[in-house]
Amino acid sequence: MPATALDSLIFRDIFSTEAMRRVFSDEQRTAYYLEIEAALARVQGRLGIIPGEAAREIEAKCRIENIDLNKLKQQTERIGYPILGVVQQIVAICAKGLGEWCHWGATTQDITDTATVMQIRAALDLVEADMEKIAAALAGLARRYRLTPMAGRSNLQQAVPITFGFKAASLLAAFQRHRQRLAQLRPRVLVGEFAGAAGTLASLGADGLNVQAALMDELRLGQPEIAWHTVRDRIGEVACFLGLLTGTLGKIAMDVKLLMQTEVAEVFEPFAEGRGSSSTMPQKRNPISSLYIHATAALVRQHAAALLEAAVADHERSTGPWEIEWIALPEIFLLAAGALAQTRIMVEGLEVDVARMRENLDMTHGTIVSEAVMMGLGPYLGRQRAHDLVYDICREVALTGVPLIDLLARNPEISRHLGRAELERMVDPANYLGLAGDMVDRVLASERKDRG
Repeated sequence: MPATALDSLIFRDIFSTEAMRRVFSDEQRTAYYLEIEAALARVQGRLGIIPGEAAREIEAKCRIENIDLNKLKQQTERIGYPILGVVQQIVAICAKGLGEWCHWGATTQDITDTATVMQIRAALDLVEADMEKIAAALAGLARRYRLTPMAGRSNLQQAVPITFGFKAASLLAAFQRHRQRLAQLRPRVLVGEFAGAAGTLASLGADGLNVQAALMDELRLGQPEIAWHTVRDRIGEVACFLGLLTGTLGKIAMDVKLLMQTEVAEVFEPFAEGRGSSSTMPQKRNPISSLYIHATAALVRQHAAALLEAAVADHERSTGPWEIEWIALPEIFLLAAGALAQTRIMVEGLEVDVARMRENLDMTHGTIVSEAVMMGLGPYLGRQRAHDLVYDICREVALTGVPLIDLLARNPEISRHLGRAELERMVDPANYLGLAGDMVDRVLASERKDRG
């Protein structure tokens, strides 16, 4: 009976995705166990460590259809770990006692950790695919709205004009950094484990490192320089990466939520019939994806903390911290997948109201460009005098509603230096965008370079 939002028939495709659930399913995890056991037998048979006949028989039997998952559940509850149950089931169906060579020289954690790394590899491929789709959508927004003025905001107040393309490009730049992080962490993280009871490979003697190298080659994983049974920085690094990535997703969701407010109404999540409707207020169009992104991203950060806690392990084989990973690692990926999926839906269909952006720029009657006016008057009046004068005029605008341009043009101290036409150019938000367009271009150039 499903009991959480991640396995609920109703909620599971809101908070996660089918593809990510498949990676961390009982069936796929057990299939990875079997893939490792088959590869181990194949390698050891080739190296003459176990009989070739046994290697072939074990490899042939290491198929998920040969595992009774209900029986494995019972075995795991009795033993405490699933690996021995898997091995026992394989041994039982191998011919002529050949199965006794299965799992030769390995320990439970070797198989478990290596399967976990294989899950991480598959999960990161899914994460990367969604990252690229989101980056492409952000690049499209940055390109299309490169010079579209909007209000930049500081402390939730209008600050100075920016462009919507600038906002999109700043988020795209974060995705470019996440892409770099992912490429850098893969060689460190995608490393298997095969080290025996306490990590020394004593059970295989001089053959241990040869078996380890060949096994990792078969599984397309990196070979560890030394056992990492209780040194868990690899798992912690993945967790921190997902925390950073979903933090950026949360930032996107936060801005979209705020920009969707009735009083702002500059962008909207994609429209679909009934989406975001209220049971009591028919006029409402609530943010939906943004809410789910916010919730999942927050939980990813909590799970990242749990996976860092799992790094504090005792001696060479731990008594409990390891099991934290069994719970938190699948959930952090499932939640991250949900956040990525919702973000992709949102940015690929984002609705942008350019006219409303301009209306909001004008709602302060020109004071959003008070910095531009101050800097423009500085060479004539001195910076401090320009600041004080513009401050007083802005206060008058706020009190009276008279447009800034009118008060500037009628001020004798200003009008002796600048005419109305010059002042109108000065107070046009489209003329105070700084180097926003150039910065957008730099990010888009990096994106083209990253994509080859």
